[in-house]
Amino acid sequence: MSKLIKSSIARKVVMALSGIFLVLFLALHFTINFTSVISPETFNEFSHFMGYNPIVQFLMQPILIAGVVIHFVMGFVLEIQNNRARGVKYVQYKGSANAPWVSRNMIISGAVVLAFLGLHFYDFWIHEMAYKYVEVNPEDPTRYYAETVEKFAPFWRTALYVLSFVLLSLHLWHGFASSFQTMGVNNKYTPSITAFTKIYAIAIPLGFAFIALYHHLNPITH
Repeated sequence: MSKLIKSSIARKVVMALSGIFLVLFLALHFTINFTSVISPETFNEFSHFMGYNPIVQFLMQPILIAGVVIHFVMGFVLEIQNNRARGVKYVQYKGSANAPWVSRNMIISGAVVLAFLGLHFYDFWIHEMAYKYVEVNPEDPTRYYAETVEKFAPFWRTALYVLSFVLLSLHLWHGFASSFQTMGVNNKYTPSITAFTKIYAIAIPLGFAFIALYHHLNPITH
C-alpha cells in the first residue's frame, strides 16, 4: 500500500511539473503568435529564429514533445487509477455537492486538447518538417506570416481552433491551480497564485482565439 501511494503521488507530481512546464511554453507561444497581429515582420523574425535555431530545434523541441507526452500519459494513467480506486461511481450529480464539472471532466477536456494538438502539429509542425527536410526548400524568413494567415482562411478550421481554446480554458481553470496544490504550495501567497491561474486560464486561450478570428477575418488579398 505504501508503494502504491508513493507511486500515485509521484505520478501526480510528474503531471503537475509537466503541466507547469507546458503552461510556460504556452505563454511563450502566445507571445510569439500575438506579434502576427501587431507586426507581420516581427512574427516572421521570431518564427524564423524558432524554426532554424539548433538549440530550439534539437534541444527545446524534443523536450517540449516529451513534456506533452508525459503530461497526457500521466493524466490518462491517473484517471484509470482513480476509477479503479473509487469503486463506486457518483450515483447522481447534484450541483457542486460532489465536485465541479470541470474537475470531474478533466480527462474529457484533456482528450479534446490532445486532439487539438494533433491538428496543430499537422497544420504547422509537420508542414515545417516537410518544408525543410523532405522538400529541402531554401530558407525564406518572410514566409511564416502568409502561411499562418492561410491556415485560418477556412471557417471550419477557425471554428475548431476557437472551440479547442474554450476547452483549453476549462482544462487550465482547474489544472493550473491544482498543479500548485499538488506541489504542496500552501502559504500566504496561495490566494494570489490561485487568482493568477484563473486569470491566465481565461486570458491566454481568449488571446489565441482572438488571433485565429483576426486572421480569418483579415485574409491576405493578392
